[in-house]
Order: sequence, then C-alpha cells, then structure tokens
Amino acid sequence: MFCYQCEETNRGTGCTIQGVCGKKGEVADLQDLLIHMTKIISYYSLEAKKQKINTKEYEQYIVDSLFSTITNANFDKQHFIKKINTALTLRDTLIKQLPKTPPFNDSNWIPKNDQDMLEKAQKIGILRTTNEDIRSLRELLTFGLKGMSAYYHHANILGYYDPTIIAFIQKGLIATIKDHTVDELTQLVLECGTIGVKTLALLDKANTTTYGHPEPTKVNIEAGINPGILISGHDLKDLEELLQQTQGTGVDIYTHGEMLPANAYPAFKKYDNFRGNYGNSWWLQRTEFEQFNGPILMTTNCLVPPKDSYKDRVYVTGIVGFEGLKHIPKRTGTGSKDFSQIITHAKTCDPPTPLEKGSITIGFAHHTLEGTAGKILDAVKSGKIENFVVMAGCDGRHKERDYYTQFAQSLPKTSVILTAGCAKYRYNKLALGDIADIPRVIDAGQCNDSYSLVVIAQKLAEALHVEIHDLPIIYNIAWYEQKAVLVLLALLSLGVKNIVLGPKLPAFLSPNVLNVLVEKFNIRPNTTVETDIPKLLQSLLTP
Repeated sequence: MFCYQCEETNRGTGCTIQGVCGKKGEVADLQDLLIHMTKIISYYSLEAKKQKINTKEYEQYIVDSLFSTITNANFDKQHFIKKINTALTLRDTLIKQLPKTPPFNDSNWIPKNDQDMLEKAQKIGILRTTNEDIRSLRELLTFGLKGMSAYYHHANILGYYDPTIIAFIQKGLIATIKDHTVDELTQLVLECGTIGVKTLALLDKANTTTYGHPEPTKVNIEAGINPGILISGHDLKDLEELLQQTQGTGVDIYTHGEMLPANAYPAFKKYDNFRGNYGNSWWLQRTEFEQFNGPILMTTNCLVPPKDSYKDRVYVTGIVGFEGLKHIPKRTGTGSKDFSQIITHAKTCDPPTPLEKGSITIGFAHHTLEGTAGKILDAVKSGKIENFVVMAGCDGRHKERDYYTQFAQSLPKTSVILTAGCAKYRYNKLALGDIADIPRVIDAGQCNDSYSLVVIAQKLAEALHVEIHDLPIIYNIAWYEQKAVLVLLALLSLGVKNIVLGPKLPAFLSPNVLNVLVEKFNIRPNTTVETDIPKLLQSLLTP
C-alpha cells in the first residue's frame, strides 16, 4: 500500500504497511483499484450520455464509491471487493451499449479471483506516476474530487442534483489517467475549487430547504436518565428518520462530533426525545463511545476502529463499513431505513455516563448572520470588532493540535472567530465572551456548512464595498482529510490569500506544486501562536 491522503499520514510522507487511521494494506490497495474503476466508468458513462443513454446509475456509483474511500469512512475489505465487481458489471454493460466507442484503459481486464484484484491494485496505485509534480497534481485533484463527491452525496440523499457537478467529477477522474502538462493539471485543480463552491452551495440549499435555516441554539451537553442512541457523522436524513422512529419509545437521541450542528435546525426541534450533544470530536470516540453505554450509529466518515469493549454497540449505515459491525441497509424505493434493530438494542442499555455539564451555543449560519449584519457592521465601523479569523476545518488526535486552542485564547479581544467543521472542538467550549452581543465564536456548523463562511465573507465585502481578499479576515485552517482539501480549493478559487494551513502541510504536495501555491496564494504552514498571530494580523495591513 501507499497512502498519503490525510494529515496524519505516517512520518508526514505516507503509510506503507497500515494506515495511521487503522486501514489495512489490502483495503488501501482495493480502494486504489476502486478509484481506478471509477475513472473507467466515468469515460464510458460520459460517452453514453452523448448518445442519450440514461447514466444516473453510473453517476451515483461514482459518487458513492469515491466517498467510501475517504479517510475513516470504510475499512471493510469485502465492501470494496463487491464495489469493484459491481464496477466490472457496469463497465461491461456500458461497453455493450457503445459498440463504436474506442476502448479505454483496462476495458478488457477481468480478475480471476480476489487475489487477482489485489495484484492488479498494486500496479495502478499512486506511485505508478513517476513524475513527482504530475503525481502531486493528480492526487490533489483526486482528493478534491473525493471531497466534492462527499458533499454531492449528501445533497443527492435529499433529492438535489446538478449535472455540471457530476460532469466535472467524471472529467477530473479521466484527466488523472490521461497525459496532461503541469499547467493543464493546475488549471483543473483550480476549476475543482470553483465547482467545489457550487457543490457546497447546492448542499446548503438541500439542507436548509429540507430542514429550515439553522438558528442560534443553546445545545444541552448533559446526559439524561433514559437510555439513548448516539448518532455521529454528517447525514441529516438518517437523523431525521431515527428521530421519527424513536418517538414514544423512551429512547433519547444524542449527537456526537460532526452531527452537533443538527441541533440548530428547526425541523429537528419538534422531537421531544432529541436530547442534545454528547461528547466532542471524532478522535475521542474510543473513550466517549465506551462511556455512552448505549448503541452508536455512524452515518458517514469519521469512524475510529472500535474497541472490543463497545464494538457490539456500533452500527454503521450508508457508505460506512468495518468488519464485524452491524450494517443498517439503505432505503428502498421511497421508504425509510429500518432502525428497529438499534432501537431495540438501546432499550436494553443503561443511560449514558455523564461527561459534561451545561450547554454550548451554535447555529450561526449565513442566514442568521445576514439578519444581524447591521449589528456586525456597526461593531466593525466602531472598532469594537477589528478583524475576523476563519478557524475552520478538521480536528485530529495529535497533541500539536493544542495549537488551535492556544491560538483562539491568544487572539485580541477585538477578534471574532468564524468556524465550521470539527476543528471547533478545540475552542468552542472556551469562555471567550462576546462583542456587542455578538459571540466571539460564530459556529456555522459542519464542514459541510463551510459555504456559510463564504457567504458571510461575500456579504461583508459587499457591505464594506471591498473585494473578499481586502476584508479584515485572516485564515488559519486545520485540515485532516479530503473534504477539507475541497474546502481549501474552494477558498483559493475565490481569491483568498495568506492562508495558514496546519498542523502539517499535505504530504501529497511536491516542492514545486507547493511553490506555486505559495507564489500565487501565499499559503504557508503554521508555526507557533506567538509568531502566527502577529504575522496574520500584519497581513491585513499589507496590500
């Protein structure tokens, strides 16, 4: 195996025996092969679309397959073997419908058995591209497409589609096999950011149209006296159906990790058994899941390989997979998922062990901020708010991420933090106060809700009659996995510069590609709080 798609990759260069995430070598190889197959399906399905053949099945397969290869999403070897076999069937079906279409890469390959698949996977991995800069750009594009597929998948679940998004995903996948120059691939990477903004906007529309606009909400973080189900991940549809099916059962529902922002959606507040949030960021699962006592439902990525002590209480659904865990099947037709098994299980469990007391305030997405724009602008014009600090992205388990807690604590009292994603768990429970009744931590939601930060910046720029890059906004972004890569590319496509990125720069950026990002956008790694805050604040004064 060779994998360097996440921030925690081994020694900052790449995992070669087993992933730091817990992914086994064979699974990593099969994921590479699955990605390879999505490129083949992309080629033939685009050709089929030209001939007016319905390609929706193939497009959904590509999106779901890419999403399943994101860090901490699926660890199950058999899942990927099945997906690859499905790809072979889809490929052959397409080829039969396109007799005059020129053959594409591996259009005739048929594995004899599972071992044959693994041997093939080792021949088409990341290192097959020998030119370091081409490899870097191909993988940067691939990881951006993975993030895009994740966000597009969430929109699709709620019935929202955009043909230009899936067309770009297919175009980008094919581009990573064909011969392109560094300049051509660089343009595709930047285009990925542009389409990324469109994807985030579509998901925002899907979520807010379906569940209402998030509103400022005090979320209870205390454990109750009833047995409960803990739901984590990003899938709001799963949460909705779980809430519906647990009404009147005596089972409370708690969110964890990236599901916390769901507490701010009006549609979910009508459920009296929606208790609040339990615990913190994804990487604390092995402690917090054990203490929860009841069953846990993982809806998307951010699964940590479970300990034996609570493994029997973990359920997965959607694209999530791990050997030995109970899987709740997908919806059929217009029906809902059947959560009866996990609900029955919950009734036999003890209530959660208390972790914390009190509440935290969330729900400051762009719709809410637009309603208080006048108050914010007044605070800016009067000097009460001197700058905004975007501290969005991902959290992780390494000690060096304490940097973000210290950074938030050390900011001037006239700074307001704009956040989205699980990175906020490093500072969202600090007593940072407010400015003129405006919270100093404005939490827009999941990483999925990073679009809100874009809209807020755009509205501020319009009100102050400046460009986005001229706003009093500085960017200190934490990344971990591929959705964060897509968000970063989206920011770059909007012309955002002077981004500090950490805790380490991506291993998949070659020195030359990194130099391009430095020269064009002035991206740099974080260093120390004492060094970074003055430099970032000074960048606001430098044209």
